[in-house]
Amino acid sequence: MNYIDVFLEAISAEKGRSKNTQTSYANDLRLADASIAHGLMGASAEDIQKYLDGLNEKPASIARKASALRGFYKFLMLEKIISENPVGGLELPKRTKSLPKLLSQQEIELLISSAGDIRTSVRLRAMIELLYASGLRVSELCELPVTAVLGDKLLIHGKGAKERIVPMHEAAQHSLKKWMDLNDDSQSKYVFPSHGKTGHITRDAFFKLLKKCATLAGIDPRRVSPHVLRHSFASHLLSNGANLRAIQTMLGHEDISTTQIYTHVLPEKLQQVVTEHHPLAHQPKENN
Repeated sequence: MNYIDVFLEAISAEKGRSKNTQTSYANDLRLADASIAHGLMGASAEDIQKYLDGLNEKPASIARKASALRGFYKFLMLEKIISENPVGGLELPKRTKSLPKLLSQQEIELLISSAGDIRTSVRLRAMIELLYASGLRVSELCELPVTAVLGDKLLIHGKGAKERIVPMHEAAQHSLKKWMDLNDDSQSKYVFPSHGKTGHITRDAFFKLLKKCATLAGIDPRRVSPHVLRHSFASHLLSNGANLRAIQTMLGHEDISTTQIYTHVLPEKLQQVVTEHHPLAHQPKENN
């Protein structure tokens, strides 16, 4: 019996498991099964540790593969297929949290303005404004259903089938309404429809348009991506005084520790607050 297929079938029935996660688990488990001499069913803790140590990949990628292995063996333990868990004492390389890449507020404005030079300018401008105004994930933006638009708010179904309400400022509302009024595909359930297989604009198509905007705006395209706009949204909000918990809610982060990476913007902001508002900051210096 192929227990990898049994495990994959089991997790496909779980709520909140995205297709991307299932595909990653399938690829990672089959690769490990083929790479370890006795396969996953005959692997020892030493075999698995040696396999992971030998991967010439980034820590995040190795951690993902280890997560797939943990899930697989946990399933086998619960189903009483195995009596010992070979991944119980796994050691992984420490993941260093790099600071997110950002665009300045001026660069964001240039990017939005450059959308006017693209053939599908109204749609593209609405997508960029919405992404920067709400911090949506690119999949949430591309797959946004018409029913999610609630006036000045969006009802987002995010990771883990969790819902969250995200507000929109007036400029984003205006751009979105302008596009929805212009869109002639009234039969589509998506805000940004497409005639392709998915029925909505794909992440790749949006990514390419965003790169084109960057070039037109005079910004290095390598610095621009949907995720960079999401990072910029969070960092700019925080640097302008927004509450970290509120940003966590809008981003759809389950754990506040994920959101805390954006606190790198605070030292400069705090220095500015002290300089501008401390009662002694503007007193003339005495000569010694």
